[in-house]
Order: sequence, then C-alpha cells, then structure tokens
Amino acid sequence: MFETEPTTTALLLAAFGFLLLLSVLFSRASERIGIPVVLVFLLIGLLVGSYLPEHFVDFDLAFRIGTMGLVLILFDGGLNTPFRQVRRHLAPASLLATVAVAGTAILVAAVAWLLGLGWMEAMLLGAIVSSTDAAAVFSSLRGSGIQLRRRVGATLELESGLNDPMAVILTLTVTTQLLTGEPFTPAGFVADVALQLAIGVVAGVTIGWLGTRLLARIRVPAAGLYPALTLALALLAFGLPTIFMGSGFLAVYIAALMLGNQRLPYRSGILRVHDAMAWLAQISMFLVLGLLAVPELLLAAGWQGLVLALALALIARPVMVALCLLPFRYSLRETGFVSWVGLRGAVPILLATFPVLAGAENGMELFHLVFFIVVVNALIPGATVRWAARLMGMEQAGAERPTPVLEINAIDSLPVQIISFRLDPAAMATGNRAGMLPLPQGADILLLVRERQALPVDADTVLEAGDHVHVMVRPEDKRAVELMFGLREED
Repeated sequence: MFETEPTTTALLLAAFGFLLLLSVLFSRASERIGIPVVLVFLLIGLLVGSYLPEHFVDFDLAFRIGTMGLVLILFDGGLNTPFRQVRRHLAPASLLATVAVAGTAILVAAVAWLLGLGWMEAMLLGAIVSSTDAAAVFSSLRGSGIQLRRRVGATLELESGLNDPMAVILTLTVTTQLLTGEPFTPAGFVADVALQLAIGVVAGVTIGWLGTRLLARIRVPAAGLYPALTLALALLAFGLPTIFMGSGFLAVYIAALMLGNQRLPYRSGILRVHDAMAWLAQISMFLVLGLLAVPELLLAAGWQGLVLALALALIARPVMVALCLLPFRYSLRETGFVSWVGLRGAVPILLATFPVLAGAENGMELFHLVFFIVVVNALIPGATVRWAARLMGMEQAGAERPTPVLEINAIDSLPVQIISFRLDPAAMATGNRAGMLPLPQGADILLLVRERQALPVDADTVLEAGDHVHVMVRPEDKRAVELMFGLREED
C-alpha cells in the first residue's frame, strides 16, 4: 500500500518538509549559542540518516543536489559582490584561491601520510579539504552580527567564491591517477588547471555580458519571470563550460558578478528570490550530505580526523595564507583572521563523493574522514568567528548601514535608486535642515526613521545623528549623496 504512488512521493515530500522545518527552527538557536548554522543542517541530516534504511543512501543523487546547491550559492554570492570590491582585492584573493589551495593540499597530505595513509590517498584527502566553502563563509560572516573591515571581509568572500574550481580540479586529477595509476606530471597538471580556469573565465564573461544585454532589452509579462531568467543564466553558466572541460563553478561566479553590477529590471525582486534559493540550496545540500554518513564509520575516523582538522586549521591554512598575503602588506592580525576563518563545509563533503562514485578503494572511509574534518572545522574556527574578530580588532568602527525600509520594485529598469543611511555625528548633513542640503537635481529625502518612528521630511526638518535617512537618487549622483550623508570611505 505504502509503496504505490502518490503515497510514496507524499511521504518523501512530507519528510523533506519536516527536515526543512527543523533546520530553519534550529538555525536561530544555533546563532545564539555560536554554532554555525550550516553545521546544524549537517547534523540534522546525520541524525535522521542513522534511522533510515540503507537504500536511502544515494551518492549519485546527493552529488547532483550538492552541485545544484553550490551553483545557486555561488550565483547569489556573485550577485551581491560589488565590482569595486573585486578590483581592490582580486589579486590577494586569487592567490589564496589557487596557490594557497594547492599548498594547503600538500601540507594536509603530508600530515595524512604521517598518520598512515598511502601517498595517493593522502594527496586525495588534501585536495578534497583544500578549499574554503562559500556557503559556510558567506553564512558565518553575514550571520555573525559583526561588521568586518572591508578589506578582510572582501578578501574572505572573494576567496571562497573563487577557490572551488581549484579544489575540484585537484580532486578529479588525483582521483583519476589513483584509479588509473598514471604518473603525476607537474607540467601537465598546470596546463590542465590553466585550461579549465581559462574556459571558465571566458564562459563566465560571455554569459554575463550576454545576460546583461538580454535583461536590458527583453520585456516579460510578469515580474516573477525575471528570476527565472537569471536562474536559467546561472544553469547555463555552469553547464556549458563544464561540458567543454572548463570550470563551471568559476563561470557561475563571474557571470553573477557581471549581472549583479549592472542596472537590472526588478532588481530587488531578483536578489530576494536568489537569496531564498541560496538558503534553500544550502539547507538541502547539507541535509542530503548528512544523510550519507554512517555514525560507526565516523567514530572510526575520529582520532585521525581530529588530528587532520587541527593540522588544517592551525598549520596548513595559516602557513599558506601568510605566504600568499605577504606581498600585499596585510597586517599580522588581518592575516591571522583570514587564516582562522577558512571554513570548510559542504564542498569538501561533496568532493569526497567523487572517489566513492568512481569506485576508489577505501572511498567510504575517506568520505567519513572528510566528514569528520568538516564537523571539527565548523565547531572550532566556525563557532569563534565573532570572538576572533573582536580579539584581532577586525570589526569596523561605527554602525552598520541599515537595511532599507523603502524599495522600488518594477518590471522596467528605473533611472533612480533608494539608498539608506544612518547619520554619523560628523556627517555633513547632520544638524542641518533638509531644505538647506545641496542635493543633486532629482534627488530627494523620502523618509526619516528616528527612534523606530517614521517621520515625514519637509524643508524645515533638522537631521540628527543616528537618524535613518532614505534618499532617492540617480545612479550617477550616488557618490555625491553618499559623501554628504557621511558614508565612510572604504578601508
């Protein structure tokens, strides 16, 4: 009876809905006690998976869900990254995303070899855990309640968005060599990496450029079709370069960067939909990957996983970050914080399914070893992000820019924006009447929020420190208005 449709599908959907509900409800509690929310999703999947029949463990399905989830997360991260942030911090982030990833893989492999793993297995383990995880970093930084110095926060977010391709290439290369026994050739490896990255960059730029032109010209009958269009671009950005042996993950991030820094129709709606999809993807991929783990195998990997997790957090990551950031004159505290917040998450677990799917010897043991490393890494560096930022002085002084209470949603691209400010005592606008401010032509103060009360603004309204001011402005006048209302220069 229970094996017939639609009962089976109904049971699966109800079970998944229940898991989603648990994950969302526990996310608030995890924030209060300092445990990264992504770890909660992972542990719920692990707990439920221990009670499920063996046929529910499907590595192929988990890999597909995880890949789709990572595409959505990277696309959302790219949409929310401004170009000026990329230009200033691309060089150090690129070194961290390539050289540091390769160096971390080698150092972790050396420790794994000392613990008794074969050299190729050790190299595979190092490759899998070598990159930071975009989902873990984005959620930890944005959910920690702290405002990081822009240089440090931008470097971390850019690195996590750019370094997945390198880890994927390393993992696929070492897995192939482990199965075929082909000798490792540094020149061939470098050429393969360069080719995949180049194809990814070209594909990302091309799809991003075509996507901006398409969105600027096309008119759809309903606003909800715009997020569907950008989702289609994200899927194409991953699929096309991957088919031609390029880095689809890099292409997704670059295409999203280009789209996010252009004037988009229904922009706020597009960003909200992709933010929701990224969170749903994050919850789903961690839950599904958690279902794959077997508690007994996790316990068996305990002591090796603990040693490797500590070596990764305290030796491999700090050494490589220090070497890569040395030419850019990052302070010792900045380097230390970037080293500490190199969080691992679903990406290493997703990569650990490669050897299992390929039928590699000891693939399941390696998967559980990686799983244990990720959990320890999330508990130690991940749970101490707020504490480390304050200890190392990485918090940016001043109040965080407020979330707008006004926004414009329109199917067509409008020639104005609404920007929100919290007035600083030293701002030029503070203490002045609204009618006396030299606002650019077409700019206007729409609303003032003071002590949780919305107040109308007229020419005689005096602006006070701490006020939330919402200003309508044309994009070309944005910089002048920001300077007037006291928005700080970037560090």
